[in-house]
Amino acid sequence: MTNDSRSPAYSRYALALLLAVNLLNYIDRQILYAVFPLIKSDFQLSDTALGLLGSAFMVCYMCSAPLLGWLGDRGNRVQLASCGVAVWSLATALSGFAPGYRSLLAARTVVGIGEASFGTVSPGLVADFFSKERRGQVLSYFYLAIPVGSAIGYLLGGQLGYHFGWKSAFLMVGAPGLILAFAVWFLRDPQIVAGIRQERPIRKSLAAGYRALFRNRSFVVNTLAMAAMTFAIGGLAQWMPSFLYRIHHLDVARGNTLFGAITVLAGITGTLAGGWLGDRLQQKTCKGYLLVSGWGFLIGTPIAVYAIATDSLAGCLTAMFFAEFFLFFNTGPLNTVIVNVSSSSCRAMAFAVNIFFIHALGDAVSPTILGWLSDLWGLRSALLVTPAAIALAAVFCFLCTRHIRQDMEAVEEA
Repeated sequence: MTNDSRSPAYSRYALALLLAVNLLNYIDRQILYAVFPLIKSDFQLSDTALGLLGSAFMVCYMCSAPLLGWLGDRGNRVQLASCGVAVWSLATALSGFAPGYRSLLAARTVVGIGEASFGTVSPGLVADFFSKERRGQVLSYFYLAIPVGSAIGYLLGGQLGYHFGWKSAFLMVGAPGLILAFAVWFLRDPQIVAGIRQERPIRKSLAAGYRALFRNRSFVVNTLAMAAMTFAIGGLAQWMPSFLYRIHHLDVARGNTLFGAITVLAGITGTLAGGWLGDRLQQKTCKGYLLVSGWGFLIGTPIAVYAIATDSLAGCLTAMFFAEFFLFFNTGPLNTVIVNVSSSSCRAMAFAVNIFFIHALGDAVSPTILGWLSDLWGLRSALLVTPAAIALAAVFCFLCTRHIRQDMEAVEEA
């Protein structure tokens, strides 16, 4: 039987649809941070309480991912993704009705469940529509949603929050997700069309499947690299708009517009350049994706220090662009490493474990830690913690190159 879901036209349609959903994913996630100053003023919150809003989402996101990833490898990935989009969209809209801090905290927590349903299955689903040789570039396209969606979230949050209030911002970005959830429901899963999932026996329990992943050295070290990066990027993403507001005295609308524009330009160019360069270097060495990511982290570290430390607004914004450009190099390559060192029978579980640990060790804790340090030392001093985490990510990338060949060969032989 011809697998129509792997035809070039349908593969491009599936990528476009899933990219649109992932864009909305990051819009709904980042819009909260754009309106931090407005929520702080409205509810009279400390920086620690503000940071907890981001951490609560991430804790729920990472804790629900392992079970959802196991279900994704044994059930219908498309239906699980569709339900996740609907849940997070409704929860985002409900954030706009929150009468107080506790109800807003609860709504943002539920957003995490919906996003975990989509996040555990979507990378593997995208990869299955394309050949192995194109995975780095294709996943770079998919993960363009991170800079572009984040930037749109900052832009929409800044403009809508400034003109209509932060509650209206949540209401307006929540509704489109229901339409996209309906479209995803009817997407054809290539594995189901090809009969792979119907023929695959359920050999591993939940615990046994995850134990096998922890024995994969490349997967573990690659995940640690992504965790260190996520700690830094998550903290910077959530606190940079407030940094521009407090340190450089930009209002909410202008600060978020500038930060969003920088994130879009640096994110698109950095993500595409990293995916393109990674695919080409990978053809010469199995360490290609890791080397591209490691050097990107290493170059971005001192630039990030300068962006935070300088008193010049122009210098800050310029350095911020180049820091983000090199940091986004890793997006396609490191996610492709996960695909390449995990078999198709446990790929959603691999992304679930990755999601759990990069957020447990990363942006589930960094917003609150940086908020707490900000209360103690001031925001600028707190943010200077993040470049050290970026440098640590580079170290893990280079360490991972010692194991990648063996673990990729093990997957191919399985």
